[in-house]
Amino acid sequence: MGVVYHSHYLVWCEIGRTDHIRGSGMSYREMERRGITLAVAEAALRYRAPARYDDMVRVATTLSDVSSRAITFDYVITNADTTERLATARTLLLSLDARQRVVALPRDVRTRLERDATGEA
Repeated sequence: MGVVYHSHYLVWCEIGRTDHIRGSGMSYREMERRGITLAVAEAALRYRAPARYDDMVRVATTLSDVSSRAITFDYVITNADTTERLATARTLLLSLDARQRVVALPRDVRTRLERDATGEA
């Protein structure tokens, strides 16, 4: 069909989310070493225009909410050359321990993410 398969948008969101976490001063790998995993509990996508094969895309990722056990990211996916909006998305992630049980984020991690969500330095 000449367009990007719909599930690739979720992969792009994951890349944006991982880069965003890294930008807050810790890597996702570091979180995992500390026993924290983040599992996608909800994902919503709204497709607005198709990305086509070999298009360059940009994923603007915003951390919009942090609670004791969950974080929410919003995404705007655009064509990097034309700036046309291709899709918007939102994911809700739960903090899990090694047994896959929902647990509170460690205080220092939550504080770092909260600063990021509010735009504080």
